[in-house]
Amino acid sequence: MMAAGLSGGLDRCLALIFDMDGVVIDSNPAHRDVWAAFNRRYGLETTEAMQQRMYGKRNDEIVRDFFGDLLSSEEVARRGAAKERLYRETIAGRVERMLVPGLKAFLQEHNSAAMALATNAEPENVALVLDRGGIRKYFRVIVDGHQVRKPKPDPEIYRLAAQRLGVAEANCIVFEDSTSGVQAARTAGMRIVGLLTTEDNLLDVNICADNFLSGDLHAWLAAQRCVS
Repeated sequence: MMAAGLSGGLDRCLALIFDMDGVVIDSNPAHRDVWAAFNRRYGLETTEAMQQRMYGKRNDEIVRDFFGDLLSSEEVARRGAAKERLYRETIAGRVERMLVPGLKAFLQEHNSAAMALATNAEPENVALVLDRGGIRKYFRVIVDGHQVRKPKPDPEIYRLAAQRLGVAEANCIVFEDSTSGVQAARTAGMRIVGLLTTEDNLLDVNICADNFLSGDLHAWLAAQRCVS
């Protein structure tokens, strides 16, 4: 029998906040391929170092990193939008197959909990993943990279998600796959689950898991309690 005050093994005063790329959807391999193809349009070959710097960043940062700081803000936005259109065209027919293993069952198990999506991603990418993946209904709050002044690793996006959920930051559990995202959540004073879909190891997290099927993850979540 489920203990009083628990939902799916989770203390009901806790909130779950999910990054998207690499957490909800295993999209980083597709992003790598699309960035490489897009950059070739400009005669730029994408190195592994460039790909590694891309993880967890907002598009404007990536474009300036790849193409330099001399581009106008309008050109940065144009190139970022063009790359993301190519990305959406690439994954449109396979979003559900790209969801991180165990995600849907995990969301269903905790469907009465306060859950938010907080991602640096473009709003159109968020809509594609949530709608084609059939998971929009689980998230009470959705915050994308256009709703904050500073992207991760700044904590603004996670603090805004907590505020909109009406949950204290110390009672939020963040699911992240990138170092910059972990830094944002840690600065916000939140607990962190590191998903190892993108990096082999994540430092300064409370627990690491390969995906949402992890028994250790479920046991850890069931042991978490609210702080006053």
